[in-house]
Amino acid sequence: MSAAEASPSRSRKPVEYEVTVDHVRMDTHDTATLFLDFGDVRPDYKAGQFINIDPHQFPALGRLSAYLQEQKGRKEPQRSYSLASAPHERHVAITVKDEEFIPGLTRYPPLLSPFLVHGRLTGARLKVLGFMGPYVLPEDVETRTDHVVHLVAGSGAVPNFAILKDALHRGLKTRHTVLMSNKTWSDILYRDELEALAQQHADRVRLVHTLTRELDESRFGPDVRKGRVHQALLEELIPDRDTCLVYACGPAITPWDRRKALETRTPATPRFMETVLGHLHALGIDDKRIRRETYG
Repeated sequence: MSAAEASPSRSRKPVEYEVTVDHVRMDTHDTATLFLDFGDVRPDYKAGQFINIDPHQFPALGRLSAYLQEQKGRKEPQRSYSLASAPHERHVAITVKDEEFIPGLTRYPPLLSPFLVHGRLTGARLKVLGFMGPYVLPEDVETRTDHVVHLVAGSGAVPNFAILKDALHRGLKTRHTVLMSNKTWSDILYRDELEALAQQHADRVRLVHTLTRELDESRFGPDVRKGRVHQALLEELIPDRDTCLVYACGPAITPWDRRKALETRTPATPRFMETVLGHLHALGIDDKRIRRETYG
């Protein structure tokens, strides 16, 4: 996941690490997971947090970075990537989606994500800044709720996958409902791993998919629904709306979308996050029970 909109954790100052890319796994045609080796250092982080990567450290990106800085009139910032790994796992992992450039819709071409996904970086050394972000389970989660609901779209699955793995590894008694929205069956991140977790922890994990562009009708069934996430589905999956905790992660209206809407005097089209939040609020779920992380 890229460009996670989350504030740095206030409990600990981020530290710069030099790490080695142990190996890279292609998850889909445009998404890869990089497994980072921190050497003898045992990284201290919480599931759901993210790291920053500065694109200026890569000479191969120098010309494109300079061009984008000239166009934007500012220095290219570091990019944020949510962790796909849980603290007990051997490597720190990030899953990166190669961002699209669509003329007329996307203002600038992506800088770092294509390089991380397709750059054949196994064995490469790079610097990362970590660990940051409040998108984590509270320490007293078991006293706050017995049901955590994960609402994710596309690469928004990344931090929630880490949170789920960590909660199950620690033996927390909370139940988890994971609702994942994707275009097609082949676009689903961690599909086999999530299915294995749901089978191993059938008493604590329910996994449901929604697919918006799947042509194979045989894919659909009780746990694979056709279309987008809608209010009736959330009503079905969240009966305990006064006590649950919701972790929502996915695309939202971008600052560029908002500027364009102002210029054209037309409302920006709601994306996954705005739509899901509207459904949750309509069901009476208090905003204090919803944690969110967006990208776009």
